[in-house]
Amino acid sequence: MATEVATLGGGCFWCLEAVLENLRGVGRVVPGYAGGAVPDPTYDMVCDGDTGHAEVAQVTFDPDVISYRDLLEIFFAFHDPTTLDRQGVDVGSQYRSVIFTHGPEQEKAARDLIVELGRKGTWPDPIVTQVVPLDRFYPAEDYHRSYFARNPGQMYCQAVIAPKVAALRRRYLGRLKDPAPATPRDL
Repeated sequence: MATEVATLGGGCFWCLEAVLENLRGVGRVVPGYAGGAVPDPTYDMVCDGDTGHAEVAQVTFDPDVISYRDLLEIFFAFHDPTTLDRQGVDVGSQYRSVIFTHGPEQEKAARDLIVELGRKGTWPDPIVTQVVPLDRFYPAEDYHRSYFARNPGQMYCQAVIAPKVAALRRRYLGRLKDPAPATPRDL
């Protein structure tokens, strides 16, 4: 199985991980940081907003099962690409909408999709998602991995992440690894 990697920032990396890890064809999702100037950033440093990094999810996927474009379409469906440096209550450049590309083909696909979504008027405001080549990815600290799965009762998980996972199950059931109905505990 030949895999590819995508690095996406759309607000809190816990949200992106919880959505993307459920997709058939996605092998691994690692929360982390990209796009900043400080080497080896920590969560606290990134949250302060002074490093230039965005919270991202690095996704390893099988393009024979889920294409890069399909992955991007789902990425766009689960965050607001029209708000600059903000996703809901999360404010700062670390929460920006950004696609860190792993080569010219990914860059072209991302830019083409943004143009297409803009032409369709998918959102009332213009898309502000940055498309930039990935320079360096820093995995987040271990306690961020599988955050939603390990902390389903945490308030942020209940208020922000659970509704996104529920929407994923409603809208993309046929693309899920496990299409079995979710139980209240799952959400």
